Amino acid sequence: MTAEAFVTAIVPCLDEEAAIGAVVAGLLAHGADAVLVVDGGSRDATRDRAAASGARVLVERRRGYGRAIQTGIAALPPETRIVLFVDGDGSDRLDCAPALLDPIRANLADFVHGSRIRGDREPGAMSPQQIVAGHLAGWLLRLTYGARFTDMSPFRAIRRDALERLGMRDESYGWNLEMLMRASAAGLRCAEVAVGQRPRQGGASKVSGDWRVGMRAAWVIGTTFLRLARALSREGRPAG
Repeated sequence: MTAEAFVTAIVPCLDEEAAIGAVVAGLLAHGADAVLVVDGGSRDATRDRAAASGARVLVERRRGYGRAIQTGIAALPPETRIVLFVDGDGSDRLDCAPALLDPIRANLADFVHGSRIRGDREPGAMSPQQIVAGHLAGWLLRLTYGARFTDMSPFRAIRRDALERLGMRDESYGWNLEMLMRASAAGLRCAEVAVGQRPRQGGASKVSGDWRVGMRAAWVIGTTFLRLARALSREGRPAG
């Protein structure tokens, strides 16, 4: 894969008017050739600001983080060779995007995951629950698949052809974990780089801001791991 490989960023968002313009501009400045913003039915100016900043805006009113991502994947430009995933709240350090993209461009990796835990985290950027969840997921992935991930960050990049082979299915908060599991089980060349984290730049957290939603997300992640581990075993994708 050449250094000129076309990169499309997919950004799911909901009520992120304070951050989305800078997110789109930052992506275009740091390696993305196109940006797809998948809006979940925002009631503010998110869609207008995203479009004004250079993004193509899609609307997916059905709930589910994974469903929004799938909507973006279905709309990828045909020339896309690398898919970059980013949240729309401004917390991802977009100057780290080249560190995710360059190993794929150089054909050194198929999938590159950004670790917020390993990187430079600003005060308040991650809750203690998020840090613990990242360590726990990393331990489970290492134990089951021999993979070495330290986080479940949404900031990641993957070859388009590799993504299409994974058979991603989750429509909720389990999407990020499912990709780590499927990439590991499929034997992709996986890498992880430190990307750090900033506090969200606007809007309200869809998970950590409400303990009830956070508990539901934790339940989804736990059940996703158990369910998918069984499914991958049936599909003949053993650990290692």
